[in-house]
Amino acid sequence: MTHAERVAIGSLDDPPPGSQLLVASTGGHLAQLVKWSHVIGAEPDSLWITFKSPQSDSLLHHCRVMYVPYVAPRDIRGAMNALARMMGEIDWKAEGFSAAVTTGAAVGLAGLVAARSHHVPSYYFESVSRVNGPSLTGKLASIDPGIHTYCQYEHWAGRRWKYRRSLFDRYEMVPKAQVENPRLFVTLGTIYPYRFDALVDAILHTGLADSRTVWQLGTTTRQGLPGEAVSQMGAAEFEDCARAADVVVTHAGVGTIMHLLEMGILPIVVPRRAKRNEHIDDHQAQIASLLDTRGISIVTEADQLQQSTITAASRRSVRIDQRHTHHGDRARSDDITDVYPPSKRTEIS
Repeated sequence: MTHAERVAIGSLDDPPPGSQLLVASTGGHLAQLVKWSHVIGAEPDSLWITFKSPQSDSLLHHCRVMYVPYVAPRDIRGAMNALARMMGEIDWKAEGFSAAVTTGAAVGLAGLVAARSHHVPSYYFESVSRVNGPSLTGKLASIDPGIHTYCQYEHWAGRRWKYRRSLFDRYEMVPKAQVENPRLFVTLGTIYPYRFDALVDAILHTGLADSRTVWQLGTTTRQGLPGEAVSQMGAAEFEDCARAADVVVTHAGVGTIMHLLEMGILPIVVPRRAKRNEHIDDHQAQIASLLDTRGISIVTEADQLQQSTITAASRRSVRIDQRHTHHGDRARSDDITDVYPPSKRTEIS
């Protein structure tokens, strides 16, 4: 990205381009970091650190990757083990990273600790799902004044948090012809160990699930569902199922939603709720509310999903809104779109 382009989007203090250390948990964090990596000038020889999964295998197929064991949300021991591997297995002097960048969770924080100990400039991009304030990982990162911290919402930017625009700014809803008997694709994400039975039950209650329905269930194992049910699916299969469906129903996982919007699909988004032990907290409700306000998803609670909700979704799609595409972003638009090449995509939790 040129100096003029950085001025245009207010990113002069972005991470220095070059060979970067890019660290994130799989799911929405990794999906966002892949997108940001093209905006901030990460070179092809950058080193990625994440967990091994169909998603990471797909997104990072041509990249240098160091896989570490899965670190669950707020898993201090797992994060410390990941930190020990980074400290012991990376030749920091030979790598000469221009920057260390993460979009979060615990493994991302471990990456910044390792980078700071080796005097690598460090940067934290808070998730687009954090609409009302930073995550726990973000709060911890912001304690260190040597870590540059960015958020995607201007209303809570401040002294420690620089506003860096939202990855959702570029979409708008457009109408399409209604389908009388919509074919469904249901994708619940894969975050372990959280189930989402309330959404499965709600879809069954509408009576619209049939032999054409495809379910990507993650950890929500169920028997006897109409149609085809799998735990996870590969890149090409996920995209084929999403495009073949008339309506896609998903949890409010930011990576999944971004993927669907890039495909021109306006999904039904149902947030997981902590009170039902569907996630560690209610941050999915924040992103769901934002999507509802911007009109680029149909948002409902699990117990409020109706046939009419699914019918309404069959009448809508999305496209890139050029009014919210700034000069600097336009210069990189092909890179951002091509983060998910057609043969490399997968379900994102």
